[in-house]
Amino acid sequence: MCGRYAMVLRPDQIRQMLWDNDMPVWDALDDPDGGGDGQDGDDGGAGDEDAASSQRQQPRQSYNFAPGYNGVVYRADVPDFGAGPRRGHGEEGSKKQPQGKARKEPGGDDNDSGGEVRYKLQAMKWGLIPSWTGRNPDYAAVMKTINCRDDSLAAGGGMWSSMKARKRCIVLAQGFYEWLKVGKERMPYYIRRKDGKLLCMAGLWDCVQYEGDENKTYTYTIVTTDSNAQLKFLHDRMPVVLEPGSDGLRAWLDPGRSEWSGELQALLRPFGGELDVYAVSKDVNKAGRSSPSFIVPIASRENKSNIANFFASASSSPAKEKRQLPQPQPQPQPQPQPEPEQGCGGASPADQGARSRDTKPSGVGVAEPSAPKRPAELGPINSEQQLPLKKKPAPAPSRTISATKNPAKSPNKSKQKASAGTQKITKFFPTK
Repeated sequence: MCGRYAMVLRPDQIRQMLWDNDMPVWDALDDPDGGGDGQDGDDGGAGDEDAASSQRQQPRQSYNFAPGYNGVVYRADVPDFGAGPRRGHGEEGSKKQPQGKARKEPGGDDNDSGGEVRYKLQAMKWGLIPSWTGRNPDYAAVMKTINCRDDSLAAGGGMWSSMKARKRCIVLAQGFYEWLKVGKERMPYYIRRKDGKLLCMAGLWDCVQYEGDENKTYTYTIVTTDSNAQLKFLHDRMPVVLEPGSDGLRAWLDPGRSEWSGELQALLRPFGGELDVYAVSKDVNKAGRSSPSFIVPIASRENKSNIANFFASASSSPAKEKRQLPQPQPQPQPQPQPEPEQGCGGASPADQGARSRDTKPSGVGVAEPSAPKRPAELGPINSEQQLPLKKKPAPAPSRTISATKNPAKSPNKSKQKASAGTQKITKFFPTK
């Protein structure tokens, strides 16, 4: 389904993008006063039968476009009763029409001049209200008609029978939202075309005039079909997206096709192009909020709410780098001087270092004083010329420590009575 989408472009921007995609616009909307930033706007609610009512039903720009808002619809410029010849008593075109007097409908003259089909942009309210409705329905009733299933159009009769044949349109959007259910949580995802073009969603429209109201209200619904492979993980339904300027889009809008056919039904299939699908902020869950951040991927560097970006920016900050303390560098340990051995002359430094490590007494942390160096021109020394070496102390014999006896500390050496703090630990345990 499609319950929320994004559209923040002004009517003049939309018109230019449509012309660039071979979708001419002969009757465009005026930009609202002050433009639109996607956060403020007037929902409107009245019809646009004339210039005054057109000002009352202006399109709304929003990053969080919800049902009940006035959206931009692209359709053939046909009378309010739809494409094809006027029909009998049941159509809205003949509502309150005096007998014997012709009724001038908007777009009727343009459609009859030279047989050329002209297209227009029109502001309509999202949530279709049938033409036979006598009073303004409540919001809950409108929510039931924001989407129309493609399989319901395949069946004959029903609520959509007149609209599917005579009142087809294109609902324009930049992207739409869908929610992934993870346990009790609902994570919003934003879907848009990878090529950046507008989403041309197949829709139906209608015009209603309530009892006692002089104005007309134009409303629309979005046709949905089975999801394509990219969106199966999100939902089993998606909007029918037609290619801009394609033959299929022209056939869908063709006012000469005033009867439902299998060819029109065949256009309602999953989108075959590439889509960008990514998770966005949960702030979009609440209708009424609108922010450019709603369509920014939650895992991107542009999203300030991404906690990974927060720590990444903190670690790369120059001020942070200046405040970092320098790491202590390991100090080189002094190497002991090698001691010459008897009968060895001209030994390499590596051998001398190895011998110095071998002759270092255990348990001594300070290097021994080295012997004075002998000049190289005097030649190697012999055993008689051996320099006197300092005698090494003999290592003390290792002793085993007894847990109950201490022969080195005899009790006879001290005649003073031991204080409580120096008594043996066995004194604290009573003996039998």
